[in-house]
Amino acid sequence: MMSRPLRLLLAASFILSTPLLAAGGGAAAYLKKPDAWFATPEAKKIAATILSYQSDYGGWPKNTDTVDKPYPGDRKELHPTFAKGLDYILKAQYPNGGWPQYIPLSKQYHRHITFNDGAMVRVMEFLREVHDCPVYTFLPEADRKASIAAFTQGVDCILKCQILVDGKPTVWCAQHDEVTLKPANARACELASFTGSESVGITRLLMSLEKPGPEIIKAIEGAIAWFQFSEITGIRIDTKDGDKIVVPDPKAPALWVRFYDLKTGKPFFCECDGIPKPKLADIGHERRNGDSWYGNYAASLLEKDYPAWKKRVSR
Repeated sequence: MMSRPLRLLLAASFILSTPLLAAGGGAAAYLKKPDAWFATPEAKKIAATILSYQSDYGGWPKNTDTVDKPYPGDRKELHPTFAKGLDYILKAQYPNGGWPQYIPLSKQYHRHITFNDGAMVRVMEFLREVHDCPVYTFLPEADRKASIAAFTQGVDCILKCQILVDGKPTVWCAQHDEVTLKPANARACELASFTGSESVGITRLLMSLEKPGPEIIKAIEGAIAWFQFSEITGIRIDTKDGDKIVVPDPKAPALWVRFYDLKTGKPFFCECDGIPKPKLADIGHERRNGDSWYGNYAASLLEKDYPAWKKRVSR
């Protein structure tokens, strides 16, 4: 039945695209179509467009809408995030359970275990879905078992990467060294840090485990405690004349920043000079307005997800 292989194609092509696409745009928008739609000319056109973005390695590029229009350039210039679909996702996993940003491996920061932009979390969610969801029963049983084994390895890697402070688990960095598992730098403006953004998705993934053992529970409780301690109150972020500014506001909801210093635990902001600054106003206009520095990242996690999880595991 055409719906099954096309659903897999759609899923594989967007697992590491932008958060906006993963949230419901691009290839993701077609995953919930009814089976009848997959036999239509529109579905065949979408499939052909997605395949035009597939590199010679078999994978798809990051941060790209692969369904809007066919790829206009030379496919040899495409740099896939993961190759050969499910098979290469499985092969791309490091023995320690993590995944790099893309394959083939780079000598730069892309080789690190990558939580940035939800990369590893979405790969793991996809692998679990391949094992659990009936829509993937067309795959060989060995592949489905391999998928859940890789997912389990990924969970183990997440636990090993969790940053400890005075022996207590906190959160994660956006990327971790693929050998030592310690927090690692990415771009010059993305220094090793506690991340208030990507750590939310990691925590939610751990919360989604049906029967969490003591180690998982400890990891979640540690992350929650860190989010509670690291929330920022009394300010809001406004935009004035196209520029983001911090405005005092005692009634504003809690915020978190993307980067917290590993030694002091304090927020920092950074440009391409690699020098951390204590205030958003300390960095230039382009960088200040070009990245997401503040967000209500953990608000729903603390207000809704954590209480529901706590109730479930306490039964």
